[in-house]
Amino acid sequence: MTDSEDEPPLKERVEQWMAREMPIIQMHGGTSAVRSADPDTGEVIIELGGGCKGCSVSDVTTGNIEAELITWPEIDEVTVRVPDARDSLGGPDQPESIMGVDRTEGGRGDWGSSNPGKDHL
Repeated sequence: MTDSEDEPPLKERVEQWMAREMPIIQMHGGTSAVRSADPDTGEVIIELGGGCKGCSVSDVTTGNIEAELITWPEIDEVTVRVPDARDSLGGPDQPESIMGVDRTEGGRGDWGSSNPGKDHL
């Protein structure tokens, strides 16, 4: 199923649908981007970011997007990605914070730990 010459490409139609039907994303400080919309395979990949990252209802938004787009005859698979909020903070395995400062500096401890670190006075 390729895009016909009479209508906009699938990616553009998905972007227009997102802007029209999912204004809640932008209203809550989120962003959305259609990363891929292949009319030949029927695969659509959407990425949410901004305020969606770490949002407690992003799974509801994701489900709503998937539930609607999978009903389109030209779409067979929908993937909606929402980055984990801890990704931007480096996660527990990264020794430095997003500011480049060791998390144990100042006795703050690391992720969920009360241990200030061996170098703490």
